[in-house]
Amino acid sequence: MAVTATQALPETSVRSVTILGSTGSVGCNTVDLLRRNGEAFRVEALTANRNVDLLARQARLLGARMAVVADETRYGDLKAALAGSGIEAAAGAQALVEAAERPAEWVMASIVGAAGLMPTLAAVRRGAIIGLANKECLVCAGELMMAEIRRCGATVVPVDSEHSAIYQVFDFANADKVDSLILTASGGPFRTLDLAQMRNVTPAQAVAHPNWDMGAKISVDSATMMNKGLELIEAFHLFPVTAEQLEVVVHPQSIVHSLVSYVDGSVLAQLGSPDMRTPIAYALGWPNRIPAPAAKLRLGEIGALTFYPPDPDRFPALRIAREALRRGGAAAIVLNAANEVAVGSFLAGEIGFLSIAQVVEETIYAIDCRPVGSIDDVRDVDGEARAKAEDIIANLAQRIACPV
Repeated sequence: MAVTATQALPETSVRSVTILGSTGSVGCNTVDLLRRNGEAFRVEALTANRNVDLLARQARLLGARMAVVADETRYGDLKAALAGSGIEAAAGAQALVEAAERPAEWVMASIVGAAGLMPTLAAVRRGAIIGLANKECLVCAGELMMAEIRRCGATVVPVDSEHSAIYQVFDFANADKVDSLILTASGGPFRTLDLAQMRNVTPAQAVAHPNWDMGAKISVDSATMMNKGLELIEAFHLFPVTAEQLEVVVHPQSIVHSLVSYVDGSVLAQLGSPDMRTPIAYALGWPNRIPAPAAKLRLGEIGALTFYPPDPDRFPALRIAREALRRGGAAAIVLNAANEVAVGSFLAGEIGFLSIAQVVEETIYAIDCRPVGSIDDVRDVDGEARAKAEDIIANLAQRIACPV
């Protein structure tokens, strides 16, 4: 059971839910929706990286059966925070996988980065409905993941606002009549800056997204537009289209979340206020819809919606992502790994904003884009790419410190 909008599973009176990554932005919004629709859901498990205090509060609030922290050093803190609640506590990477294996009908996959791959795969392998918010699952292992989804009868409902929008207006029964998918991009906080200004932006400026409330890493990806490059690769795997059918347009208001263009000239769009609770609610309630507290969209008050093509000189990440998609094999894994390392270095003040794309591109050309046939292959390439990106960053710092 892969991505098919017409496919519906039997509705039960109470849907059991697990959130992988409950303390991040998507996870917290999911918790908010569960709290508002508590009679319709039962929470099986919640997981977090190391934010024990918030994880424990969420688990108690929702009556979760299990809470898991990825950082094993925080196990004692989690157990103490849950004392007397009857909620099972666990820690470590294997415990994340075990949380995903528990019998929840619906699983939110919102662990940021490659760390979310194995827990998401565990949920797929037992045939769950997956609310997919983790781009890297498909960027790093798209062919493998989609093959497992089909083999195990799992269902994927995209949670990214762009892919959710496409999912809602894509005619799966007539996919051959689709001309193109048009992903919208806000352009991030630097869409009007020139290259000289972008060279001097700070991490604090980069994480201040004008429209969306997101975590630091995803906000930086939006600022570089690497998030849109990752979304192109994700869309390539989610929907039956070619790479040439994928387009990006900058839309600063973030009202039109994406569009599907058909061969007869029709273009269907999904619109909504920029609130992640809308696509999360769509995925959480699928194949039905549940209430969400997003502000009503009032087009008369907005007045105008604007669109323009992205600037390839100021935002090279889109070109780099398309090159990774064109090269195939391990290239997308390298792209993702190098970007995670480069963004981390930028947030730590070790490299400049414009160096993020430079590091990613140099890493892609330094690593053999060999075929990927297993999850072990994904891990091997990911580790190799991270090491190479760190070397490139160290050499970059040397070149800056000792210019010729």
